[in-house]
Amino acid sequence: MIPILMMVGVCQAEDITIRYNGATAKVQQQTKDSVNVTVDGARVNIESLYKDHKLTLRLTGKSDDGQLVLKTAGKAKVTLDGLALTSQEGAPLDLKNKKKVEIVAAKGTENTLTITACNDTANHKAATIWSKDKLLFSGKGTLNVVATGDGCRGIKTKKDITIEDLTLNVTTSGDNLGEKPFGFGGGMPDFGGGFPGGGFPPFGNDSTRRGDFPRPDFGGGFPGGGMPDFGGGFPGGGFPGFGGMRPEENDSTDEDFGGFGGGFAGKHKYVSSTKGIASKGKIIINSGNVTVRTSTAGAEGIEGKEGIVFNGGNVDVFTTDDAINANATIEFNGANVIARSSSNDAVDSNPKGGFFMAFGGNNNQDTDPAIIIRGGTVYAWSQVGSPEEGLDCDFAPLVIEGGTIFTVGGGMGEMPSVPSNENAKQPTALLIGLNIVKNEPVSIYDADGKLIDTVTIPYSLRRSASLVGNPAFKLGNTYTIKTKGYEKTFTLNEPFTTVR
Repeated sequence: MIPILMMVGVCQAEDITIRYNGATAKVQQQTKDSVNVTVDGARVNIESLYKDHKLTLRLTGKSDDGQLVLKTAGKAKVTLDGLALTSQEGAPLDLKNKKKVEIVAAKGTENTLTITACNDTANHKAATIWSKDKLLFSGKGTLNVVATGDGCRGIKTKKDITIEDLTLNVTTSGDNLGEKPFGFGGGMPDFGGGFPGGGFPPFGNDSTRRGDFPRPDFGGGFPGGGMPDFGGGFPGGGFPGFGGMRPEENDSTDEDFGGFGGGFAGKHKYVSSTKGIASKGKIIINSGNVTVRTSTAGAEGIEGKEGIVFNGGNVDVFTTDDAINANATIEFNGANVIARSSSNDAVDSNPKGGFFMAFGGNNNQDTDPAIIIRGGTVYAWSQVGSPEEGLDCDFAPLVIEGGTIFTVGGGMGEMPSVPSNENAKQPTALLIGLNIVKNEPVSIYDADGKLIDTVTIPYSLRRSASLVGNPAFKLGNTYTIKTKGYEKTFTLNEPFTTVR
């Protein structure tokens, strides 16, 4: 008789498995050398001294007052397998990692992490997921990140965040812990006398702005001793068309210098604003489905200090503040993105050096692009009108190389951030004066009557400055845009064409 060999699958167990059950947590630890585990009720603290070995953990079960604090010297992988973990204080996932941690939503599972209070902001616990180093979100399951407590963010990390494959839903609903009005009295010594004048809102379309755009007849202006590089400053009647200055870091929760407030109608800084996904590094979305919702002042949806890259997937962001915000280039390469703000810019990029272009201190060659659109779909909608925009570049270049684009906003006197003819590598039109009617389609047709694109905006805006681009656009061709009660035919005479 010939022996029959049976192939048996071998399951590799995780180094550590944690099963939450109400007020307790049970830990099964396969790897014990150099890994210390302590348990207090449903709060688990793990410290790993491994530098080369990737520590693997699996979390399952449910607790209404539980937590994982993970401190690692090396990389780690945390698999969420049907986990419902709520923390009454402190991040449910508090990651004190020195190298990248991968958070995986197991295939076919739904996992929910919730934080209900964030009083200990000094110890970095003011988020549902807080990480000291890089994070990678992946898996074929669903991860719901919920922050209901005042001052609680969804995801916060000091380094880069990468998202791929999984369905990630981030919701914050708490109030800010407080508000700190930032005044600016005597001016800035470096600027030769200060800006005590009459009421410029902070520049950059931040939701913390108060007031309106300055005009020469409003007075106030910049009566100080002047900026040396500006030939003596801005005395008297103000600087037309300039919306004030904002802090370089553009973080309403930073403790450092908060912008040129005071004479600029006051820069309001929030104590721990309830942002959705916030990184001091770069945020990269490669694939999957990402939804972000915030509902309080100063709470951006997706904020990456060093830039944001949308390579693929579906991204849907609806916030009170900027839906998407960065202090560096925001790249749209292939994702389908809907960014909407109820009181600010939909997409706001503030690259270093961009602001000073307003005064001739820089030019397009000296400044990184604020926004680059190469592909995918970019629907960027600000529902409050001027001066908020669909795409805000703070005077830095906007580059359009491809993609389907439809923005809605007011812009700066109906002239929003737009590409130059050189930077509009795909023909692009600025449609000024569109009357947006809630839930009524806005459609674009070619000269033969073929439908190119249709968008339905979930709010009304009487006069919109809308930037429109499409791979079907051809230079020299004629197109027609139709909305309820409005129809306009235009020809793309230049790579960038303004249509009034």
